[in-house]
Parts: sequence; C-alpha cells; structure tokens
Amino acid sequence: MISLSGMSINLASQPFRRERAQNAAFAIICLALTCSLLVLITLFLHARARAADLRRGIEAQRAELQRLQSEGARFSGILARPDNENVFSTSTFLNELIARRAVSWTRVFEDLATVMPSDVRLVGIRLPQVATEDSSGANRVQLDMFVGTDRPEAVVDLLTRLQQSALFGAAKVESQQPPTQNDPLYRYRMTVAYAQKL
Repeated sequence: MISLSGMSINLASQPFRRERAQNAAFAIICLALTCSLLVLITLFLHARARAADLRRGIEAQRAELQRLQSEGARFSGILARPDNENVFSTSTFLNELIARRAVSWTRVFEDLATVMPSDVRLVGIRLPQVATEDSSGANRVQLDMFVGTDRPEAVVDLLTRLQQSALFGAAKVESQQPPTQNDPLYRYRMTVAYAQKL
C-alpha cells in the first residue's frame, strides 16, 4: 500500500474486502439453522416415542379384547350346553319373578283409578316388561292394558289423562275391536309407561 500525499492506493492483486460483518451474519444464520434442526430432531424423536407408546397400548387393548371375547365365547358355550339350558331359563324366570314382586299390584290399581274415566272399564292388565329400579326410587315398567267402553271418545280422554299424569308416560293404542252381539263395548289394547314410587 502506497500513500501519496494523503491518498492511499492499494496495489495488491486481490484487494482486501470487509467480510467480517458478512461472515458474522452467515455464522448467526448457521447457528439458527442448527438450533432449528436440533429442535426438529427432538420433536421427531419425541413423536416417535409417543407413537411407539400408543402402538404398545393399542396392542395391549387388542390382546385384552381378544381375551375377553374368547372368555365370553367359552361362557356362551357353557350356557348353550343342554344340561345348563334349563338352569339358565329357570334363573331368568326367577329373576323376572323377583322383579315383578317388587311392583305392588295394589298400587298399580290405585294409581290407575286416579286417571281412569268413569265410563272406561279396565278389562285386563299385564306386566310384560320389568325394568330395574332407577335412582329416584321408582320401578319403571310397561303396562299392557285392555280397556272397554261404550264411547270411543272416552279412550281419548284416558290417553290424555295418562300422558298428563306424573306416574304414567306416553300411552299407545296397540289394537281395537268394535262391539259385537255378545260384547257391546269397544275394546282397546294399549301400552303405557308406569313409574311406581316405592
């Protein structure tokens, strides 16, 4: 480098360039990319470990399901044996009998008397479905009733009263028969939900 009267002249074949700032920027960018790469690798390894845990959990649940299904099939096979079929049907009958005794027939007739119009006669009643007692202390059952009347409009009144009652639910007419020479009444078969308070 020659200095002529305050003027600097660089005579080098490749003049010096100011690359420090540029190199520092490149270093910062490389550092940021390296950090991003490390974060991505960590996330990938974490997701891979989680996926492996999920696969192990799914396999354990699948094995448990297969075990329960084979155990259920074994129990079904035991119940299907001819010597156990009678025991199973007897057990079902006894359970239904116990559940039916939990419903008081006296209370059924008393509750029906509160909603039955004077010109509708209760001909018959059955208890085909017995449900378990719910948390409110009520036996929820489905009554199958046969009623007779000389006025069909009275059945509409009965249906309205049943639906408005807190003890009975939605009522449905299943079938009807017109009067005959031997029976002058219109006969209806209806089902209604009933919740008996214990």
